[in-house]
Amino acid sequence: MHSIPLFSVSDIAHLVQPEEFHELNTHSSALEIFTDFKKHLPLTVEGSLPAKDVEAQMRKTHVKMKLVVDAANEFIGTISLDDLDEQHFMQRIAAGSQRHEILVEDLMQPKARIMALSLDDLEHASIGDVIKALQKQGQQHCLVVDRSGRQIRGLISASDVARRLHIPIRIERIPTFVDIFSSVRRPAA
Repeated sequence: MHSIPLFSVSDIAHLVQPEEFHELNTHSSALEIFTDFKKHLPLTVEGSLPAKDVEAQMRKTHVKMKLVVDAANEFIGTISLDDLDEQHFMQRIAAGSQRHEILVEDLMQPKARIMALSLDDLEHASIGDVIKALQKQGQQHCLVVDRSGRQIRGLISASDVARRLHIPIRIERIPTFVDIFSSVRRPAA
């Protein structure tokens, strides 16, 4: 039997990350930036939870978006820190809700309003193609759907792509009718 010595790690600080070993650029396969739920657990939250608690937890853990599920753990929408901003809480409070009564499902983006990428299309796309699609749709996050299996297969995050490529990626949210209506109704300062 061979004796293996242990040693102190007191002078070692760097933690190796998988992405350090893959040089990516905008021409690389889009599959390289795809968070595949076959390999990574999706970050989920139940729609019936108090939105204020979920907002605090997301801020504490630096998570910008979660998938929303029902009691049967089936996908019903997404919730982001943008959805949980103070303006959205105030709109609900002005309509008569108490802050503690506002649930994730009250502020989430329901699945009927969510645009996604097809896994089949992603397999033939470059990272640059994905960046353009996210910018065109004004989406920071994009679900990836396996249409043949009728299941959400994964997620692409613009901030993850930017971090992996070491470049800034600017995504401007496309204003909705509600945004336009709200800005028109605001009194001039």
